[in-house]
Amino acid sequence: MELRDHLLALLGPIAIGDPLAPEVRLTGASTELGLRLTFVAHGREIHVELAPAADGSRHAARTPRLLVAYRASDALPVDPAAGQALCALVAARIAPREDAVLAAIAADPDVLADAAKIREVEVARLLELAGAPDARFYTLSPYVGCLIGCRFCYAQSRLASVRRLVGAPPIAWGSWVDVRVNAPEILAAELATLPPHPIKFCPIVSDPYHAIERDRGLTRRCLAVIAAHPAPSPVLLLTRSTLIERDVDLLAAIPRAIVGMSVPTLDDDVRAHFEPRGAPIAHRLATLGRLRAAGIETCAVIQPQLPGPVDALADALASCVRSVSLDILRGEEGAAALFDDPRFAHARDPGWQIAQRAALAAALVARGVAVWDGELPSSLLPS
Repeated sequence: MELRDHLLALLGPIAIGDPLAPEVRLTGASTELGLRLTFVAHGREIHVELAPAADGSRHAARTPRLLVAYRASDALPVDPAAGQALCALVAARIAPREDAVLAAIAADPDVLADAAKIREVEVARLLELAGAPDARFYTLSPYVGCLIGCRFCYAQSRLASVRRLVGAPPIAWGSWVDVRVNAPEILAAELATLPPHPIKFCPIVSDPYHAIERDRGLTRRCLAVIAAHPAPSPVLLLTRSTLIERDVDLLAAIPRAIVGMSVPTLDDDVRAHFEPRGAPIAHRLATLGRLRAAGIETCAVIQPQLPGPVDALADALASCVRSVSLDILRGEEGAAALFDDPRFAHARDPGWQIAQRAALAAALVARGVAVWDGELPSSLLPS
């Protein structure tokens, strides 16, 4: 069984599409980035996440062994009372089943992660539905685990929670990766049957062009599948790697392909401090420039805000991208020691993050660069 099947088993005979309670219906389940159940409750979509009780993370309800929390975002706000009520319903449902299901997970060789740093896995599903109901898209991750290993990446704690749940030994973020060896074949089957939506090669669980892609080529093969489809889906690829230039031929074959590069600062000494395995900033900007010259739409993502000159960064981005996504630090994760450095301690302050984002937004708009703060650039949103 896949871990997703065990997750659904926590709800007993309830399956996708079934009611959990009057006006509360289960609509999805995912293990892509932690354990997540999706419900429509009284007409509103709410994501509910489970974590081992030992994690001690914030939660709205709990069982003896699991914490139950709801997730809200700017695109998907949740009334706290509704979120807490749904979490209480879920906790009551899973509590009688958790011992049996967690025991089954621990004994299941298909989901028990071993100590291997590079592990080949096969998946039964690949595209994960995401976004607000009026702006749906799919995330696509040919790999789970990222060898770039940015210390502030919030994926690490959520994926570590899943690894603990399935009995895997702790491994430092940036030193392990699951290679989804059958990803292109699964993608081809899903594109033939699922409703069409934009596809985001999402670097949350793994950069699509981290080092292992050079040898395994799964991202390239997935792009080839999309390009060969009779009606290719719009695609957004986000990366910190210049390897994406290798695939300019496939990107040009997809009518609506956008490439985004993370450029959190113009100061490469700052980049080297926070992202030592990421490509140098000058290389990232050069890659964006070459892709733009090849006719590919380009954008940049700046999250978190890192120290560096604002106007010079805006000038550099204006020369090579059409739009920029701006956001702030959403938790230090494993980067606390990096922010402890006196040169950069001010950058952990939420006030500084907000002010830096505002200053950069104003500088970009003054140069004619569009600014967006959602999951997709406006050119991929429904018109």
